[in-house]
Amino acid sequence: MNAILTVCAKEFRDGLRNRWVIAITAIFALLAIGLAYFGAAAAGRVGFTSLSTTIVSLASLAVFIIPLIALMLSYDGVVGEDENGTLLLLMTYPLSRWQLLLGKMLGHGAIMAFSTLVGFGAAALIMGSFSNTTGWGELITAFAVFIVSAILLGWVFIAFAYIISTLVSEKSKAAGVALIVWFLFVLVFDLGLLGLLVGTEGDVDAELFPYLLLLNPTDIFRLVNISYFASEQITGLMAIAQHVKFSTSALLAALLVWLAVPVSISLMIFNRRSL
Repeated sequence: MNAILTVCAKEFRDGLRNRWVIAITAIFALLAIGLAYFGAAAAGRVGFTSLSTTIVSLASLAVFIIPLIALMLSYDGVVGEDENGTLLLLMTYPLSRWQLLLGKMLGHGAIMAFSTLVGFGAAALIMGSFSNTTGWGELITAFAVFIVSAILLGWVFIAFAYIISTLVSEKSKAAGVALIVWFLFVLVFDLGLLGLLVGTEGDVDAELFPYLLLLNPTDIFRLVNISYFASEQITGLMAIAQHVKFSTSALLAALLVWLAVPVSISLMIFNRRSL
């Protein structure tokens, strides 16, 4: 365990030195504050509006940003060390392959978790201080659910990045594959489901279709955050999920499953990778 924590601490310090932590925190804070304050600009109003509108809008935008940042943060976790010639050096230290990989994952996960907590947490504090329509209890609960689900989503895509990094032999290829993974999960999957609805003219089992959303961690993330605000007018694929009442705990458990599977796959691949 000490070996894992040592590798984790090294990755976190590297993130601080390379300004990853500061950059991600600033992006998240500005994103949240901007949406909270200017979210109703289209209706001719500015200022902190309803909490439900802010969280739903924030989740809809964060689902594009968080996976991309997570992939770009860690796509070179293994292949970058290999290209730099430091992977063999690391393996001469008294730690096993799984300890090295888990330590690096935890380090990148710590960067993502810290930046998410501080960035969105700061936005929640500002919103609570200047909003007259939202109580602190409701705000803290809603943002806690949002932040936890955002951290889990980031970790899922960090795990995806490590699968890519252990499979390829060049950083350029890893970056390209990471962008393809982002494109598939964030854009193509939902377009495919919409195409299924259009192609069948809506003749799809209304009870079964919402479960297809569980095949995509980005959709689970959105479901977690709209489940708190059932009174909001939800459109698109998320509206279909209202036929089945997923509990927040079940959806968070689904994200944990999505985290465990790619972590296990990356460990298996790295154990078989030739150095």
